[in-house]
Parts: sequence; structure tokens; C-alpha cells
Amino acid sequence: MAEAMIQMEGVSKWFGSFQVLHEIDLQVERGERIVICGPSGSGKSTLIRCINRLEEHQQGRITVGGVELDNNLKRIEAVRRDVGMVFQHFNLFPHLTVLENLTLGPVWVLGLPAPKAQERAMHYLERVHIAEQAGKYPGQLSGGQQQRVAIARSLCMDPKVMLFDEPTSALDPEMVTEVLDVMVSLAKDSGMTMLCVTHEMGFARQVADRVIFMDEGRIVEQNTPDAFFDHPAHERTRLFLSRILH
Repeated sequence: MAEAMIQMEGVSKWFGSFQVLHEIDLQVERGERIVICGPSGSGKSTLIRCINRLEEHQQGRITVGGVELDNNLKRIEAVRRDVGMVFQHFNLFPHLTVLENLTLGPVWVLGLPAPKAQERAMHYLERVHIAEQAGKYPGQLSGGQQQRVAIARSLCMDPKVMLFDEPTSALDPEMVTEVLDVMVSLAKDSGMTMLCVTHEMGFARQVADRVIFMDEGRIVEQNTPDAFFDHPAHERTRLFLSRILH
């Protein structure tokens, strides 16, 4: 049996005296698409930020692509090369053009020759339907366009795993659909392992292999989208869905 892409065993984390994650056990198979939902402060973003060591867990074990995340910097760098992340607020370099934002990582981290990096960047800008903006700066783009650039930038690193941390929550409502459409296309075409923290339940129904509900730093419930939405087993899940779906 092939090794899981992501394995979390007994993972706990504290911010000072506050425990934000409680003994999380989670296994993500290669190519699996997971949506993580839950109320604000439930530990969703912290969980996925532990997967690429943006947050450091204090107890338990995390393995990504067979590499355990510990204090070994070479292991952390190896995992980060394989894990792309799209943030809530884009995190693009404002002083670089769209094309320069996309080629920076491949050239400096992957060692790609500049012409090859530019070719790859244009390929992914085409993929997210924004190639005509390659020469502009982030500040000249709408929020939805910036988020699509951020997705393309992560894809340029040829990741094995993509993490999305509430990628539409900072967008105006009319811009949400354009980003979700790109994510749906990516999920269906790429075969890439994806974890997405979001409240977009339509996206979860359409794309996810599994939906995970978190509350107070714990995984309360996880199931296929149909079972999760139509027959939630836990009272806390039912309450959450009743508030978010109506």
C-alpha cells in the first residue's frame, strides 16, 4: 500500500497557555482533495500551516511525502519545496510585476533558467486565465485577479501538495466565483493533493473527496461531501451547517 502524502499523528499545538490543536490524527492520501471547515478559532488555519512548518507543532508527528517535519532545516526546506500555499491576502510582492512574482521562486529556489521559468509562468497564467496581465503590478489588479496570480505562483513551483487558507474570504462577493472556478478546474484536472480551509460549501460539495469539520482544536467529524451535508452525525456539525447554509 502506497504511503500517505500527509500523516499527522497526535499533533498538538499551543499559543502560550492556549491549546489550539488537540491530538490531531489525520491521513491524507496522494491526490486526495480535502475541505476543512468550522467556526472561527477552531484551529483550521493552524492545522494546515503546520503542514509546511509555518507553525511549529509541539507534540505529535507530521510526515509529508515521507519526510518528517522536525527541527531539521533541510527537511523543512524539502517539504516546503513540495508544498504550495495560497493565503487569504495574496502575499504578492508589490514591487514586482506579475511575471516576476511567478519566476522568482523557480529561478532562485529550483534553479530553473530564466527563460524556462518564464515559459512555465506564462503556462500557469494561461491556466488561471490571466496571461494578459503578466506585465502589470499587483496593485493594478483586482483582488480576484491577484488571488489567481497567487495560485499560479504556487503552481510554478510544481508542488505535490497545495494548501489553501481561506482563499476567497478577503474578496468582494463578485470576485469569489472567478477564484473558485480556477480552483475547481485545478482540482479536477491536476490530480494534485489539495487541502482547502474555506466556508464555500458549494465548492466543498463539488470538489472534495472528504469534508472535515473542526471545532475547538479537534476534528469533530469527517465524511464524504454527500454524507457530511445530508446526514451529519454530530450535533455540533448540524448546528454549524444550519447557520452557514441558511
